[in-house]
Amino acid sequence: MLLYAIVANNAKKMQISLYIEDRLDNLTSARYKELLDRIESESEDYILNAGEQQYIDYLKSEYIIEIPEIHTDKTYVDTYEKGIPGSRFPSGFAIMNPSETFKRDIIKYHIPYSGPIRLLRFRPSSWTGMAGYKIQVEESSNSIVLEYINFYNDPERIKKEYENSVRYILASYPTLKRDVEIFNNSLEHFIKSNISQRKRKIAEKSEFIKALGVPLKQKNDTPKTFAVPQPKLREKIQVKPVVQAKEFKPEPTLDNDNYLKIIKIINDVGKNFERLPSTYADKYEEDLRDHILMTLDPNFEYGSATGETFNKKGKTDIQLRHDSSVVFVAECKFWKGEKEFLATIDQLLGYLTWRDSKTSVVIFVRNKGFTEVLEKAKDAIKNHPNYVSEKPANDKNWFNYIFSLPGDENKEIQLAVQLFHLP
Repeated sequence: MLLYAIVANNAKKMQISLYIEDRLDNLTSARYKELLDRIESESEDYILNAGEQQYIDYLKSEYIIEIPEIHTDKTYVDTYEKGIPGSRFPSGFAIMNPSETFKRDIIKYHIPYSGPIRLLRFRPSSWTGMAGYKIQVEESSNSIVLEYINFYNDPERIKKEYENSVRYILASYPTLKRDVEIFNNSLEHFIKSNISQRKRKIAEKSEFIKALGVPLKQKNDTPKTFAVPQPKLREKIQVKPVVQAKEFKPEPTLDNDNYLKIIKIINDVGKNFERLPSTYADKYEEDLRDHILMTLDPNFEYGSATGETFNKKGKTDIQLRHDSSVVFVAECKFWKGEKEFLATIDQLLGYLTWRDSKTSVVIFVRNKGFTEVLEKAKDAIKNHPNYVSEKPANDKNWFNYIFSLPGDENKEIQLAVQLFHLP
């Protein structure tokens, strides 16, 4: 049998046939290839200057596969009457003329669904042969439709037929869903690794050209900006980052492993504040900052004759500098509510004028309801105008975010937010 769909065409319903016609891995392979071609087709200026996380999020939104949800718990039934040819009646019925029609009630089950139900055309990594079953899909009502002729006026008989049909139809659905989730979860790593590879190729070519010892001819047809394509409509619309055409200039950056080591040391020191509340109960922001600084400084030596290790600037921040660039800064404050918390982030962003910087906001909390403060901070930060996305948290009190710099949405920074309870 065939897999069918009933499609609404204005006021008229048109029936078309859909087969289990392809394998899911063919669909995912095609998306990987299209993604790679998309990254390779971008101009060098765009790849080097676009905010990387924003571009990754945009591509993910374009190539993620939406999974249809089958809501069997919301199934409903209606009935209608239809003439059934005698030839379709079971053998126990005495039908004299098989071509004659007899009216019978049709029990019509509606199983609601949401999302792209046509994904059921694709066969997952393991399946049970659903291609041999006929399914009606009413896209006008967003439901899978199963119909049964009431020959015996036996509700238990029809109910059993329905349950058997649902088991058969949905037998491969969990595997399909799992396969799609695996693909969707792989997208960020795939995109990021291919962007990194493209950047390496560009850098290698640039070094090769420089080695020739002759100037590179400038392109005259470089557009001033890169167009924003029409995004696909989903719950959250991701817009392709817009980049002003300009020469890319690499600047010093703290590698991610060292950044995480720095933040972990801060987290360990903060946990020590919590374990010894009487020792730190009367300390001010500067005192707590200096204690963090004294722990950080002996652990890191930047390794450059012109570089510096950790130092302090102003009243409450910690900086790591390399030549004339700051590559890490942490701002320390006491919690005074959401408004002051966002103002602290504004203050931190005001320091930053470099690309791909690593930062931290360290918040000391003396409120009794520490869990409530954690939730307020997590909710408030997403309302900041420079918030881009949330990354996986490292601890119950340690959250990670991607932010953009004020005035340049393509300059992204990693922002860790760490809160410590000092009763």
